[in-house]
Amino acid sequence: MPTEIERKFLVSTPPENLENFNSNEIVQGYIFISDDLEIRLRRKGNLYFQTIKSSGDLERSEYEIELTKDQFETLWPFTEGKRILKTRYEIDYQNHLIELDIYSESLQGLKTAEVEFKSAEESNKFKPPSWFGEDVTRDKKYKNKNLALFGIPDQN
Repeated sequence: MPTEIERKFLVSTPPENLENFNSNEIVQGYIFISDDLEIRLRRKGNLYFQTIKSSGDLERSEYEIELTKDQFETLWPFTEGKRILKTRYEIDYQNHLIELDIYSESLQGLKTAEVEFKSAEESNKFKPPSWFGEDVTRDKKYKNKNLALFGIPDQN
């Protein structure tokens, strides 16, 4: 499977003028969650995906296929009780794409930023912008699968 190399940060105050950035509402839910594997469904705009991810923090295997709307809707009921809703903003920053997620519903108030890299070395050299908070890449409580299951960590 292809490898995803990604760091995740908490955000308390996002940049101003978010309306100037591309954004999409993302609805995602989990069909299967274990310590070693997750199978996720995601609707991003009018696109539908199923993703399989391995365990890990900075580096994980990831395989994604596009689904039809009918396939997505057939599988969606299996995600009951394991869902998140967020708005994702895409922000260019020093040759990187920051994906700023502002969560809704049960995760209201949570904001995170993710940045993908070509290598672990590149991720180590990354200097985050001043509006990034704590690096939670290695904190399993902030994995989306755990947010879907348990909510915002500080509320538990």
